[in-house]
Amino acid sequence: MLLCVGNFFSSTSEAEWAEYRSGAKKAPIPTFVLGANNQETVCYFPDVSGCELAENITYLGRRGLFSSTSGLQIAYLSGTESQGEPAPAYSFSSKDVTELKTSLLSTPNFKGVDILLTSPWPRDVGSFANSPGEIDTKKCGSTLISDLAASLKPRYHFAALEKAYYERLPYRNHTVLQETPQHVSRFIALAEVGNTSKKKYLYAFSIVPMSLMAPAELVKQPQDVTENPYRKLRKEAQKTRALRCAEEEPASQFFFDLNKHQGKKRPSDGKDRGNSQPKQTKKPPQPTGPCWFCLASPEVEKHLVVSIGTHCYLALAKGGLLPDHVLILPIGHYQSVVDLSSEVLEEVTKYKSALKEFFRSKGKRSVLFERNYKSQHLQLQVIPVPLDYTSEDIKECFITQAQEQQIELLEIPEHSDITQVARPGMPYFYVELDTGEKLFHRIRGSFPLQFGR
Repeated sequence: MLLCVGNFFSSTSEAEWAEYRSGAKKAPIPTFVLGANNQETVCYFPDVSGCELAENITYLGRRGLFSSTSGLQIAYLSGTESQGEPAPAYSFSSKDVTELKTSLLSTPNFKGVDILLTSPWPRDVGSFANSPGEIDTKKCGSTLISDLAASLKPRYHFAALEKAYYERLPYRNHTVLQETPQHVSRFIALAEVGNTSKKKYLYAFSIVPMSLMAPAELVKQPQDVTENPYRKLRKEAQKTRALRCAEEEPASQFFFDLNKHQGKKRPSDGKDRGNSQPKQTKKPPQPTGPCWFCLASPEVEKHLVVSIGTHCYLALAKGGLLPDHVLILPIGHYQSVVDLSSEVLEEVTKYKSALKEFFRSKGKRSVLFERNYKSQHLQLQVIPVPLDYTSEDIKECFITQAQEQQIELLEIPEHSDITQVARPGMPYFYVELDTGEKLFHRIRGSFPLQFGR
């Protein structure tokens, strides 16, 4: 079969089209087309719910699901995104997208569709991926289509209208470590037929319907799979929904819920207010040789120390990326965040909050990272960046850089902590943004020491 996205009719189609309508010419294979993208071609589509336009040429309709005889599931949405209500005949609205999503997602055991056809590109499709050339995917395309693609999880999504060919790297449809693996999606945009620049306008492929595939075969993840590009848009939508339902959570977040078992926060001086035994504070392990970062060590360059707490201290980075690049360090000898006791962790969290406030007062936000690999003493590197870089920009930089170096950098849930994914002694690289978002890579072989920098 031939599937057509974009403008099937041009402004000069009338004479040529008359030959197909009269039967003088016939499409050689079953051809399925999307509807009008502008007012001047609306007249070619007599029935909004879809109809045969000529022998072997079928208009799929405004929106819906087409199932082929082999069981292939093809979801489609005609037109461009409407900028107002009611939507003109050549446009779709958020209501169309919601109805299409609802009708498909309500089917039992819905896993996704084989193919999604739309004319406009989805907004942000280029995030975390290979470059789409001159097309700026943050500005072009439709956010409604991004939402549709994120929900319908098509194995292939075809679009047009930007006059460019773009085959995006496949992306995941599940959150690693949190959800069971699902099939990947591939987005392919095609240029216009017969364009003078010889950009690709035809994509030929064979596909076995999802319903006929073995589950293990279907969910195989290719080597070049990337993060889902629509994650940011979905998060924003979820945040908006959450704000409607409840007040925002307080900004101060602790790695551990220290109140969980005690009912009240345990005093950090170790004195007990009840009848239970006083808590024995565990001594940190001692370094095997001289350590540059143990505060009691003669190797510490004390002129760089900015602030000293009970369990931690703050120092300027030697050879920092910026003049205000600082390190949060435990006073005692600890290898990584995973090894810290709850008292030390609590103070680390206070230092993080204080730095966040300080940098905000200077018109900056901060990025924190830890490399627990070929390092003796825990160093939390805190680097300020201008506020006009959003957390998504920073995250995208890290993930793109990681993909270029074949490093799998995964997002871990905001309110979980690193001890849930890393054990003491396990080498890892960890990033935390001042929004609470976290990225994690478990180091299994070698790792570039300067990656974070």
